[in-house]
Amino acid sequence: MELRGVHHIAIIATDYERSKAFYCGVLGCTLLREVHRADRDSWMGDLALNGTYLIELFSFPSPPARASWPEATGLRHLAFAVDSVAEARRELQAAGVRCEEVRTDPHTGKQMMFFFDPDDLPLELYQA
Repeated sequence: MELRGVHHIAIIATDYERSKAFYCGVLGCTLLREVHRADRDSWMGDLALNGTYLIELFSFPSPPARASWPEATGLRHLAFAVDSVAEARRELQAAGVRCEEVRTDPHTGKQMMFFFDPDDLPLELYQA
């Protein structure tokens, strides 16, 4: 088997429209396609970043909360590369997004910081 890369990341939102607005309006993703799956009472949106398909955004009725604190087993976070972590943090804060402080990765010396989507999913900005 030869993996060719990551195809997509699936995110389940409690409020599909609110999360779609966050990922598209705040983070700059583009909605490629949107489907309502009536049999599951679920929306699915395909989102791209810089023209590359990246996120499947889902809604389901009453999804359980994701265990984040303390750190739970499983996928921890999604990280985005940016040129300036500090500048991106200012833009996120201006949009009302909850952000942690900028810090330096002790292993690479690069700047990084965590921020949170509307469902408190941890996301990261990492210096390119």
